[in-house]
Amino acid sequence: MTGPGAADGVADLFIIGGGINGCGIARDAAGRGLSVVLAEMGDLAQATSSASTKLFHGGLRYLEYFEFRLVREALKERETLLVAMPHISWPMRFVLPMHPEMRFAADTPTARLLARGMPWMKGRRPFWLIRLGLFMYDHLGGRRILPGTRTLDLRTDPAGQALQPRFRRAYEYSDCWIDDARLVVLNARDAAARGARIMVRTRVISAERRGDLWHVVTEGPAGRATHRARALVNAAGPWVEDVIRTTLRINTTQGVRLVRGSHIVTRRLFDHDKCYFFQGTDGRIIFAIPYERDFTLIGTTDMDHQGRPDQAECTEAEQDYLCAFAAQYLARPVTRDQIVWTYSGVRPLYNDGASSATAATRDYVLGLDPGEGGGAPLLNVFGGKITTYRRLAESALAKLAPIFPGAGGDWTARVPLPGGDFPHDGAAALIAGLRADYPFLTEDWAARLVRAYGTEARAILGAARKPADLGRDFGATLTEAELRWLMTREWARAAQDVIWRRSKLGLRMTPEQIAALAAFMADHRPG
Repeated sequence: MTGPGAADGVADLFIIGGGINGCGIARDAAGRGLSVVLAEMGDLAQATSSASTKLFHGGLRYLEYFEFRLVREALKERETLLVAMPHISWPMRFVLPMHPEMRFAADTPTARLLARGMPWMKGRRPFWLIRLGLFMYDHLGGRRILPGTRTLDLRTDPAGQALQPRFRRAYEYSDCWIDDARLVVLNARDAAARGARIMVRTRVISAERRGDLWHVVTEGPAGRATHRARALVNAAGPWVEDVIRTTLRINTTQGVRLVRGSHIVTRRLFDHDKCYFFQGTDGRIIFAIPYERDFTLIGTTDMDHQGRPDQAECTEAEQDYLCAFAAQYLARPVTRDQIVWTYSGVRPLYNDGASSATAATRDYVLGLDPGEGGGAPLLNVFGGKITTYRRLAESALAKLAPIFPGAGGDWTARVPLPGGDFPHDGAAALIAGLRADYPFLTEDWAARLVRAYGTEARAILGAARKPADLGRDFGATLTEAELRWLMTREWARAAQDVIWRRSKLGLRMTPEQIAALAAFMADHRPG
């Protein structure tokens, strides 16, 4: 083990992939005293890790697949993560309307078990079974911060106003919201602060074992370079199998099932801050989530994806499906002309041979190839979900522990990410304090800064006493001071990095403003 800096020119870990798994592993490893280099071929969180449904959740529906270990781990992680990142994650209540026609997907273990024991149910989800599942959901993870399940009378509760009158009863339970792309960036920032080297727009061209070391060739903004490392971590997400076969030229029996999850964003469809959990007659579920104050996020689909992962798009058929699904519940129709944005990501689920994309496991699998004679190990990361990324990183380092006996132990639980050093329920106070010290900030502007940067919002605002002190105004409250922070500290290199990953200001900026932003960034690239 060489520690941060790799004085001998050899890193302990070279990580391929700048999504949540790669950046989470980089942070964990750097904090244990290992020297780390990470290469991402595009922008951080450019693929799967910025295309989630934006939830830290246990996965209520995974109980139907008897994925109890996965659900328990995810439930325990919710509150661990809330404490560490209260600026980019917060509790949310989920409303699950009840109706007699709720059905299981036909291929779930629960559906098959119920069909044998209660054949007259014909695949329906009985209310008592849903309540049992919610009871388990409340108690599997040792919940302390989040409130438990309660029953709603939709005829009188405000959550019922947006729904069709036929829905009279609902269960309300807890899960959490997360800004997925910022989660990735903040893990990368913390890794870098602990000595890791983070390289974006840097593609791994080849990697091969030479004795006890990996020799990795990259192509990036500064040209071609060769890196040496004691261990290689393949956290390439949807490209993990391609990296094994093509970049590393290794035969493997392990692989991923590429599943496309598509989402639509509409103008706000309801006035409260709760999320709806809708169950369809086909056994699938979707969420309708309050999004960026003025919008509603609806998703997701589960479709086997063919073709390149970076070419995933929300098809017209998927848009129609999501609109029709939500319209089965909401009082007002949801139509495609209400859609303001769509996005789609490819989830690299471990290929466990499941019969459908919906049934494929969301659990992660770590494959360790120790190399001949135990030298130059390779760790391949398959699958996983955003809620359990921290535990995945711990498991990855446990796999590598024999190679680095001097490394530190587990340390990341409840340790704040940059800007998250305030109480889990302290965002409102932080916003109020920011407005008191910077009176020119509107409520929405201050809230956006706190929800993105937490306590570091003050570092961006500095000594400003009026908006003009923050430099050029790019629109939608994006200033030159904030942009320079993103470019120099968060690896933003293009306008898309800023407006769709570091923020969601693309929902509010005009094409002309985005073009001006892109031109400024092209003229002021960090050295």
